[in-house]
Amino acid sequence: MSFEKLSLIEPILRALKTEGYTKPTPIQEQAIPILLERKDLLGCAQTGTGKTAAFAIPILQLLHQDELFKKAPEGIKALILTPTRELAIQIDESFAAYGRHLRLRHTVVFGGVSQKAQTDALRAGVDILIATPGRLLDLMNQRYIKLDQIKIFVLDEADRMLDMGFIHDVKKVIAKLPTKRQTLFFSATMPKEISSLANSILTNPSRVEVTPVSSTANTIKQSMYFVDKKDKKSLLLHLLKDKSIVTALVFTRTKHGADRVVKDLTKVGIKAEAIHGNKSQNARQRALTNFKAQHTRVLVATDIAARGIDVDDLSTVINYELPNIPETYVHRIGRTGRAGASGQSLSFCDAEEKEFLRDIQKLIGKQVPVVTDHPYPLDPNATFTPQPKERGSFNRGKRPDGGQRSGQRSGAPKKQWSGRNQRRD
Repeated sequence: MSFEKLSLIEPILRALKTEGYTKPTPIQEQAIPILLERKDLLGCAQTGTGKTAAFAIPILQLLHQDELFKKAPEGIKALILTPTRELAIQIDESFAAYGRHLRLRHTVVFGGVSQKAQTDALRAGVDILIATPGRLLDLMNQRYIKLDQIKIFVLDEADRMLDMGFIHDVKKVIAKLPTKRQTLFFSATMPKEISSLANSILTNPSRVEVTPVSSTANTIKQSMYFVDKKDKKSLLLHLLKDKSIVTALVFTRTKHGADRVVKDLTKVGIKAEAIHGNKSQNARQRALTNFKAQHTRVLVATDIAARGIDVDDLSTVINYELPNIPETYVHRIGRTGRAGASGQSLSFCDAEEKEFLRDIQKLIGKQVPVVTDHPYPLDPNATFTPQPKERGSFNRGKRPDGGQRSGQRSGAPKKQWSGRNQRRD
């Protein structure tokens, strides 16, 4: 099927042609007609399936048609709520690309940067707002944002919202929305809490599920390397000798670990940069831009970037450390093999991470092939110490999306929290 058969208007078709889009992905093919009929949608789709275009394209068309045929009141008409600033920025870029021939105004708000540019854009008038929960609530409390004219609400990456501790903030936002609206709900996985939230905000939704829940894309070749923790650096350097790995996205569990890997790679002349929660927004965007342009060969990231990085033709994801939440493995390796392209994931597993591997393989429903022919095999006498599994914890002083806790204004003193609610990343 072509995009022309989805009843899209000419300005959007022209923009898609400019972007090089010719054939919709399965989720786009299924979701776009439903959304153009103004129905609620529950989308269960793994990362990398073309989900952003599946909701951005019909939103642009519906709002454009409303502007043409109705005298619409001023105010924000579509709200897309997403967990991380990287993902928010990329969604905003998608609206810019698909709506380049339309007169709809859009902007993005997120924490970790000065709010002035964002409030200036809001004052100038916005039709479509992409936001992370912390900054959105902050600006709502300051009365820069009103949601009373919202026609379309998108909750994106709902399960990630749960993992990052945002569900209470999401519910506060939903409480401010008009009852009569079109709601789009997307989640890669459907744990009980997420299913309950979906049921509470959707009205007779159509369901789109393009792949089994929590599965990995078949286009990704997965490999597992058993290796001692002390040899992971050497194994990484060994693998990067392969010149066919033009760029690689490497995941660690901690910020300190990410910085350490960058230091190790830089020492041997491999251009590498880190992206994690301690980096400023400008530094993170600069690192991502360098990686996309292939000025940087290796980008080392913590899980804050697991769903916020969208790089064309990324061939390789390396799990330097396995995640202790199995769903995170799916999101990490989903940075490659996107929208039907091929890719590979190379994962390191030491003795203490074997429990994580069992959980991952149980979730994805298959065994990850093991590579035994490498120079740093795991010591068969290595001991196993169970690792703690944490879910949904975060530093309440500084939000994972870069904003303040709800109700806390920009510039207000931040309380320092520690203990069991401290994020490892």
